Amino acid sequence: MSNLYIITGPAGVGKSSISKRIAQNRKKSVLIEGDDIYSQVIGGYVSAWKAENHLELFWKICFTNISIYLEAGFDVIFNYIITPEIFTQIKDKFKNYNTKFVVLLTDDATLLQRDQKRPENSKMNERCTILLNKFRNYNFGKDYFLDNSKLSIEETLNEIENNDKFII
Repeated sequence: MSNLYIITGPAGVGKSSISKRIAQNRKKSVLIEGDDIYSQVIGGYVSAWKAENHLELFWKICFTNISIYLEAGFDVIFNYIITPEIFTQIKDKFKNYNTKFVVLLTDDATLLQRDQKRPENSKMNERCTILLNKFRNYNFGKDYFLDNSKLSIEETLNEIENNDKFII
């Protein structure tokens, strides 16, 4: 049976780096970067945090893509900013698959350091700490949170792969 990994957390926490490594470690896998799908809209693009965004369409596309790959026998690693409402939809939509849900968090200083290492057009500055505080207050259930402030990429991967607490 195919596996689904949902990796979320604020900008700069390491979602892309961790997701890519999980995908590389799987025999048959697909990495779906939510940012890439959201930014496919060119004409009429509206930032996800602004009114009149295209998030409803985005989620339809993401759920369809995830489903197609899972049905074809691929492990799917998806990363994007997930709200509790979307988490509920994920649990319902993919309840027949082995799904791990991981909320990556870090301390403020580490997050700001990581953000400064990103390409100029990807830096979020204070917005990443605003998102971090939102994630700290989301009610996903404490088992899904993984603080990677002091963890290497390898340690983070090991924790995700070998800890059943992330299974939905």
